[in-house]
Order: sequence, then structure tokens, then C-alpha cells
Amino acid sequence: MVILKLPEEIEKARSSNRIVAEVLSKLREKVKPGVRTKELDKFAEEIAAKRGAKPAFKGYNGFPYALCVSVNEVVVHGMPSERILEEGDIVGLDFGVYYQGFFGDATITLPVGKVTQKVSRLMQVTEQSLYAGISQAKDGNRLGDISAAVQAMVEDAGYSVVRDFVGHGIGKNLHEDPQIPNFGKQGRGIELKSGMILAIEPMVNEGKYKVQVLPDGWTVVTKDGSLSAHFEHSVAITDNGPDILSKLN
Repeated sequence: MVILKLPEEIEKARSSNRIVAEVLSKLREKVKPGVRTKELDKFAEEIAAKRGAKPAFKGYNGFPYALCVSVNEVVVHGMPSERILEEGDIVGLDFGVYYQGFFGDATITLPVGKVTQKVSRLMQVTEQSLYAGISQAKDGNRLGDISAAVQAMVEDAGYSVVRDFVGHGIGKNLHEDPQIPNFGKQGRGIELKSGMILAIEPMVNEGKYKVQVLPDGWTVVTKDGSLSAHFEHSVAITDNGPDILSKLN
């Protein structure tokens, strides 16, 4: 069941998402060669705590960390560890909080030091596909319009969209209806309505779209070992078009 939010509820969701945006902004400065991924997790949790927010992922279905840190071929749900980031890596940082009754959720993928132009292009296309999807998050459109926009941009660039993991509605619960695939057909799916809040999150592989879950039960990697990038915003559908909640201003 899709839950429509009142304008005042959207503002509460904006508050939680702004904390997420602040944490991700500060993490940008921390990502560099030589940093252990568990240090990023600790840092993210500390900032959230200072803002009075609770990490959304820690303890969720047993996930033990506040931050998902996904390096190189890791698609999503990478677990912080003693792993040291190296020059040329890319790292996806997925963070969420619970604040004043509402969840916020967003993701960025960052270069570690200098990366090749080829790697940089993967990140750029993934982020562009996110905004292509967001542009379709309008009252009266269909869910498939978001999915098709993401898929077209990704596949036109020669990459593939992950099919086993999807975006989602968000609000008083971290995951709500509807599920938002990053592939689909225009004009299909449920009608989008003002009051929906959607976490739109393209996961894009340099190679084939197939993925597998490692034995830890969480870490998702590309099956062919190719690089993967991930970007996400929480977006409210309003009478004035899409409103990105998970940005600083």
C-alpha cells in the first residue's frame, strides 16, 4: 500500500534527509587513500548522533553497521571493515537516519584519489541516470516512466542496470511501497501522485547486470567482477514537480 504524505510530513522527512545529506557531504572530505572503511562508518554515526538522529541501517534485519560502504565491484550493502581504500578505487556510501518520526536515505559514489576517465564516466552516467529518473517523478506520470528514464540513459552509455535490487517508497518506514525498478517501460505501473516520497537509486554495472550475494549474507557484488556505481536521492512528488529532500539546500 502506497502511503501519501501530508505537506507537514514531507517537511519532517526533509529534516531527516538533510541530516543524511550533511553526513554524506562531510564523508566526501574523509574519502582518500589510506582510510579504513570502518573509520567512515564511525564518523557517519558520530555526526548523526550529534544531530539527534538514529542510524537507519544499524540493526535493520541484523545489519551491524550505520553506513554501507561498497568498494569497486561491490554493488550495495558493503560492510565496513579494516579494508584500506586505495588510490583508484571507487566507493559507494549509502546512509540513512531516523529523525523525528521519519526516515531519510541517500547514496553517493566517490573516487578515491585519482581515477581513470573510464571509471569517472561510470560514476557520471550513474548520477545522470538518477536525475533522469527524478525528472519523471511527477504527479500523473507512471512508475515505469522513472524506471524507463534510468534504463535508457544507462544502456545508451553501454552499461547495465542491476535488476535484483530496486528503489523504494520511504517515510515513517525505511522501505515502503512502491518498489522502484531501474528498468521498465514508459506508461506502465502505478500512477504517481503528489504526497509520495520515493527513494530512487540506480545501481549501474560496468559489465553485465547479474549480481551475487557473498557468504556474509549482505555484500552484493557484480557476478563478472566489473565495477559498480550507486547514487540515490529521496524525492517527494509535489504539485510543483519533484522535490529532492536529500540535499543540503
